[in-house]
Amino acid sequence: MNKLITSLILALMAAPLEAQVSVEMPRLVVGITVDQLRTDYLEAMMHLFGEKGFKRLMNGGVVYENVTYDFPFPDIASATASVYTGTYPFYNGITGKTIYNVDRKRTESILFDLGKMGNFTNETVSPKNLLTSTIADELKIASDGRSSVYAIAPSMEQAILSGGHAANSVFWINEENGKWATTTYYEDIPYYVDNVNRVEALSVRIDTMSWVPMLPVSRYDALPYLSQDFLFKHQFSKYKHDKYAVFKASGLVNEEVTRLATTFIDNAGFGQRLFPDMLNIGYTAANFRGKSIQEYSLEMQDTYVRLDRALGNLLDAIDKKVGLKNTVIFLTSTGCYSGEAREAGSFGIPNGDFYPNRATALLNMYLMAIYGQGDWVEGYYNRQIFLNRKLITDQQISLDDIQLKAAEFLIQMTGVQDVITSHQFLHGTWNDRVAAIRRGSHRKFTGDLLIEIQPGWEIVHEDVNDHREYVRENAIPAPLFFFGDDLKPQHVVRQVKITAIAPTVARILRIRSPNAAKDTALPEVR
Repeated sequence: MNKLITSLILALMAAPLEAQVSVEMPRLVVGITVDQLRTDYLEAMMHLFGEKGFKRLMNGGVVYENVTYDFPFPDIASATASVYTGTYPFYNGITGKTIYNVDRKRTESILFDLGKMGNFTNETVSPKNLLTSTIADELKIASDGRSSVYAIAPSMEQAILSGGHAANSVFWINEENGKWATTTYYEDIPYYVDNVNRVEALSVRIDTMSWVPMLPVSRYDALPYLSQDFLFKHQFSKYKHDKYAVFKASGLVNEEVTRLATTFIDNAGFGQRLFPDMLNIGYTAANFRGKSIQEYSLEMQDTYVRLDRALGNLLDAIDKKVGLKNTVIFLTSTGCYSGEAREAGSFGIPNGDFYPNRATALLNMYLMAIYGQGDWVEGYYNRQIFLNRKLITDQQISLDDIQLKAAEFLIQMTGVQDVITSHQFLHGTWNDRVAAIRRGSHRKFTGDLLIEIQPGWEIVHEDVNDHREYVRENAIPAPLFFFGDDLKPQHVVRQVKITAIAPTVARILRIRSPNAAKDTALPEVR
């Protein structure tokens, strides 16, 4: 009798675990970030879409139309990191694509890591500066490494930051050779990726490729104020050394990403393990080459149409191999947009140019007049000024005092709206604006002064390309989709934080949230 009871207890203990894995949890989670995807553009172009892409997600999933980032100037790196860590740059360390390295006095990738080599690339990068865990990391921990986690994207920022520290591997398109590149930080290069790079690489095809409208140009009427009455045709072979960078900025790049993602779905064995697997994908909905929407409105609409088709092909591939009923998909935007044109001066709207090099030179002269000869200003980067901390320390000058004097001088410059010192947003005065700046900063990479430029102005970087950065302070409406067999379709109009995505995915997977994720899961996704 005792042996029979013991056997029954063991059977009851084992059965629920198997049922939970096979029924309650998905076999595959697919995370998708789309750079610069906009809710208003999606709505405007819905009549151009097919039934298998965005419409399938909208009709069958939970749709949030207004996701907020709660920190200024998100970009592809800081946004992707926030999605997968469930926290802000203040904790995860990813403040943007690039940082100013004070020691080397240069701008470099936030992923730069001289200790790691590249595969199919000369880039030396890793997730070293990603300071918290990601949802992909937590899945690896929960499964004791048995879940497969891969990430694919046009850019290394989307790939590495969505893959996290513990991914099997991540891949992005190298702008020098068109290959799918990775870093030796990750140890797994599947044979089928190596085969794509050697036999089916973009480099084999790109010189015969061109980007033309997918639909008749008369149908591209979603942006009526910006309509063009001529076709476009971009032949990548004409761009010579920049052809891969131009391709990555085109509407065709999303099809290339789906091409490799489908290869993974067909060969990686997703959904065949005891624990869920994860595939993270990066797409783009950015305007062509970062130019104004006025210049490339047809290209923008065609990019959305091609993105919709690529998404539909991805969903079909998942359904065929794993089953959409066994898969949970989340898709969101990076919450930024870089396709705005400068104000037309003929309409009398105030505008102007701000020259950082001139501003920093004048500031250095002002500080020399107060504190004596020396290079008091070390550099400018991304609306931040970096002071010479070593010289300040050697001269036994109060850092707070010199920051305040510098701020008082800069605020008098035409076009400067506000100047905030690092002491203010790390330790001092507190208001909503300062709190947002703090969330988007990290003490390792923060400058001494953050300059806010008047909207409508342009920041003119006096480099070889005379690069201009247009200042506009509009909120970008960013969408979020959750799609899965057990999710009740609904449309949610309230604002939700981007940091709620990772805890929501964690609840679906029955694992811990990333270690700095403080928000609770979204109640509509159960």
